[in-house]
Amino acid sequence: MALKERTVSELAKPFEMSLAAISKHIKVLERANLVDKIVDGRIHICRLNTGSLSQATEWLHLYEEFWSNRFDLLENELLKAKKKEH
Repeated sequence: MALKERTVSELAKPFEMSLAAISKHIKVLERANLVDKIVDGRIHICRLNTGSLSQATEWLHLYEEFWSNRFDLLENELLKAKKKEH
């Protein structure tokens, strides 16, 4: 479940990284407002900020459309050039 809250230790478990390294990555995500972290004593609990993720997805979708169109145009030009060679 991606939307479930996880401790930093739980998030680090599948990776071959130190807790310090994972914590640095989480801090970057926090600064980007993609992850919220709650500190309860020595336990740090993280959860996705789905609102920010939705905004990021919308922004990326605009560029996906832009680049898809450009690559389609490039593909057409390359096909034209290939036909002229034969």
